[in-house]
Amino acid sequence: MTERNYNVLFLCTSNSARSVLAEGLLRKDGEGRLRAYSAGSEPKGAVNPLPLKVQGDHGYPTNGIRSKSWDEFAAPEAPVMDFVLTVCDSAAGEACPVWPGHPSIAHWAIDDPVAVEGSDADKEQAFVRAFHAVKSRIDTFLHLPLVSLDRFTMGTRLQAIGHVEAAG
Repeated sequence: MTERNYNVLFLCTSNSARSVLAEGLLRKDGEGRLRAYSAGSEPKGAVNPLPLKVQGDHGYPTNGIRSKSWDEFAAPEAPVMDFVLTVCDSAAGEACPVWPGHPSIAHWAIDDPVAVEGSDADKEQAFVRAFHAVKSRIDTFLHLPLVSLDRFTMGTRLQAIGHVEAAG
């Protein structure tokens, strides 16, 4: 049986760092199976340059990634999401729009690399850690048998992935 393509939306409040990392990672790693998007409840309007640098350093494309509102994905003409994953605690606690199609929703807490203070090297290392935490969760997600899991089991598995400590 051929699997269809699934749409995945990653949410974070400002859509400038963690959700951007997740979108970039899944675009490449899920290509041909999953389509990745990201958005924020209060988008900054600009992507932090460090996640783009870290993605590029790890061989992930960054073209077309931009900071945008989650309202774009709640509109009638938006692609219907199969999965909506929050990657920051503040976005997880917000009242989200009603998503067309009733996607599976889960929370994957990722420490905020933007909050790290220190040298430029310290800040970049925080983004590298966030990159690996997101990648670990996405790698696990990619191994789920999406076509054969019912909605309840899928939601349970997605939530469990969010509680797994990042490798490394």
